[in-house]
Amino acid sequence: MVDCEYCSESFDGEDAYLDHLADAHDGELGAIDRRRVEAQTGGADGNTLPVGPIVIGVVVLFAVGLTAYVTQLSGGDGGSGADLVGTAGAQPLSTVEASGIEASSLNETGDSDRLAGVQQFPDRGANHVEEGSAIDYQRVPPLSGTHYASTVGAGFYEATPLLGSLVHTLEHGAVIVYYDPDEISPGARESLRGFSSTHTGTWRSVVVVPNPSDDPRAPYVMTAWRHELPMDGYDAETVHAFLSEYLGRGPENPVR
Repeated sequence: MVDCEYCSESFDGEDAYLDHLADAHDGELGAIDRRRVEAQTGGADGNTLPVGPIVIGVVVLFAVGLTAYVTQLSGGDGGSGADLVGTAGAQPLSTVEASGIEASSLNETGDSDRLAGVQQFPDRGANHVEEGSAIDYQRVPPLSGTHYASTVGAGFYEATPLLGSLVHTLEHGAVIVYYDPDEISPGARESLRGFSSTHTGTWRSVVVVPNPSDDPRAPYVMTAWRHELPMDGYDAETVHAFLSEYLGRGPENPVR
């Protein structure tokens, strides 16, 4: 089954899903999905050749194999500190019915004043390694780097999933909010559960997890691929601005 990133419908195959995108979400599609739909339908001039699922599968398998080979040659990220922080199989709390700003549409970009404290960090790569392999994340929470093939679903978590899976989730275009369990307020918990219940797409999800650091930089740390914004106090407007700027814009398949 293929789940629609723009609504709650599911489809038996890729062709049916792409036909649905063309019919129901033409004005909403990101650049990648628009190209996929054009390939399926023949594009505006009817000359575009469709890309079949077999071809896509071959390309994906080749890319994964090449990545694993490069990782073996390079020895991963290296370093002496093996970082296996997190809980395999951590599950989110049930979704809630969001309202207010948590359920509102995102803007094309985030408010620059609210995002003035965002820091951008170097790209540490995107190599895949077998789940359970030791990864040296020299900075926690990590914002890029070697990671596992698995990802983490949208939701509010009370146990931190494996960092290697969270990094892959960032690459997918997620925003991950890390909270200090000792500092999170009831209002912030409710608001973050609302955001994570609203944005659940594979390529544009909100994931909220406890900060595994022994000394968190702030009670709340918002992260996207290569970007971070600490918050000393919770502010839903700032979260909304960060999502508007970065959600769905990961390097693997940007959909906004």
